[in-house]
Amino acid sequence: MKYQYQTEGTCSKFIEFEIGEDGILHNVVFYGGCNGNLQGISKLVEGMPAGEVIGKLKGISCSGGPTSCPDQLATALTEVLKNR
Repeated sequence: MKYQYQTEGTCSKFIEFEIGEDGILHNVVFYGGCNGNLQGISKLVEGMPAGEVIGKLKGISCSGGPTSCPDQLATALTEVLKNR
């Protein structure tokens, strides 16, 4: 299923992604933010279980702030999995 998450506290504005019935993450796209880095994150998490992505990305900060684009992806995935 395809999801869209509006980020908070980051340069990116929103994230689109798909999670299969098996919990595998696909087609992650960040809109806004540091394009090269976010493309890299998207490629690295492709095909990973959403729970594993959460474990790796949750709590990462950017420039000493309370969140980051990777942390926002983890937050989005946590919300989706909680509401499934």
